[in-house]
Amino acid sequence: MTARRWTPPLVRWGTLVLLASLAGPDSAAAQSAPPGDLDAYVRRVMERFEVPGLSVAIVKDDHVVLAKGYGVRKLGDDAPVDAKTLFGIASNTKLFTATALGILVDEGKLEWDAPVVRYLPGFAMYDAWVTRQITVRDLLVHRSGLGLGAGDLMFWPPTDFTRAELVERLRYIPPATSFRSAYAYDNVLYPVAGEVIAAVSGMGWEDFVAARILKPVGMAGSDVRLSDPATTPDAAFTHARVDGVVRLVPPYHGDVVNPAGGIFSNAEDMARWVMVQMDSGRVASGDARAWGPAVTRELWKPVTPMPFGDPPPDLAPLRHFFNFYALGLNVRDYRGERVLTHTGGLPGYVSRVTMVPDRKLGIVVLTNQEAGEAFEAITYPILDHYIGAPAFDWLAGYAAVKARGDSAVAAAEARTTSERDATSRPSLSLDRYAGSYRDAWYGDIDIVREGDHLVMRFSRSPDLVGDLEHWQYDTFVARWRDRSLRADAFVTFSLNPDGSIERATMKPVSPATDFSYDFQDLLLRPVGR
Repeated sequence: MTARRWTPPLVRWGTLVLLASLAGPDSAAAQSAPPGDLDAYVRRVMERFEVPGLSVAIVKDDHVVLAKGYGVRKLGDDAPVDAKTLFGIASNTKLFTATALGILVDEGKLEWDAPVVRYLPGFAMYDAWVTRQITVRDLLVHRSGLGLGAGDLMFWPPTDFTRAELVERLRYIPPATSFRSAYAYDNVLYPVAGEVIAAVSGMGWEDFVAARILKPVGMAGSDVRLSDPATTPDAAFTHARVDGVVRLVPPYHGDVVNPAGGIFSNAEDMARWVMVQMDSGRVASGDARAWGPAVTRELWKPVTPMPFGDPPPDLAPLRHFFNFYALGLNVRDYRGERVLTHTGGLPGYVSRVTMVPDRKLGIVVLTNQEAGEAFEAITYPILDHYIGAPAFDWLAGYAAVKARGDSAVAAAEARTTSERDATSRPSLSLDRYAGSYRDAWYGDIDIVREGDHLVMRFSRSPDLVGDLEHWQYDTFVARWRDRSLRADAFVTFSLNPDGSIERATMKPVSPATDFSYDFQDLLLRPVGR
């Protein structure tokens, strides 16, 4: 949803350049031309970060300067990525959801600062006061009090929860901070926003976004359902590094979270999207608008302060002075420019969308490998080119940061292993750990004995089946049978004085585990014992 696997405890030119050269050196098109060495540079970035395929779109001064693909859709296959190849844009979908709400506000059917319960009377948060106070705007700006990624296990990896069930179970998730006191990125409130859209418009989120945004903007090649591209030949395949090797990984196909991350799009369509966003909803057909300027002003208005510090020396130009979350996007400064941006991540897809409205500049990078450093290393040289910034070696900078990050993860994992007491034994026999456990917001998790070991099964998540390997004392490690998950987790049992199990808790084994595996938020109580 958000840029995901690469997110801190939070990529990839031709015919259009020829047209620019034919127009003459003093033409607007020529002045908008991308860096002359961009093609070769992108390929170097792809090689360095092992990205099989990506596409890049650049818009400048109401013109599409570039929309082009690089590389291949699938490792081992010759089918190339082009400007129409679909990628999951993941959390870059959030601005679409915010825009849909803005359209309804513009039509007088909704108010940004009205309580959510006005439109969804059955909606509730953990705290009754927050339930009464939380507004439509609050659903979008990551200040609800929920912790980072809270509740994501209800859809990640794919589950059989419905959107209505996800909304209903929010009331069981305890807050991590007080309401509106801190920024913490979440996904689960965007499906709530989708349900608000459905309740007010009479159309499901998917139908509303397709009819009221994609169609007028001209995004004919895009899709609003994560489940659809499974049968679409234009979609790029999904890749990630698993056990040290970049390979195919299963795509994500769960529709419950579409309002937070469900759109599939391509370079051509995303170029149209950023142009319309920067022109306050004006569509290519002339003076017609998909939404009005008042909507744009609200979407871009900073709301929630986001923490930030000085960047590492390798990425010194990233030092900035303000950083806010607005409605479905981030607002920050870069080299004196106001920049609107967001990232997105799904299994095998990561992306970045960047807009500099005062320069009428938009940059989109879509990739089919989970290497966020690649889209960053491509975005910033393009941005520097158009704002006339000094040259900087972004490829070297991101390569160095990635190397340090990989080393830090390896060191942390090694430290965890070195601190293990491998001579310790469980307090109980394996059979006594077996049984059903229940978390208030997730539901049931079963632990069964199979032969000489225990197996954990999440009742609503078919992919979360793991063999429990004893770690130390009353802690086991769930080794998920689907190794592409990259999310092994500690399972620790706490005992009552009589030796019975009082509860079980979980936490990721590796600091590299994606934050959407929010195992640490589970509180598992034995059922029927």
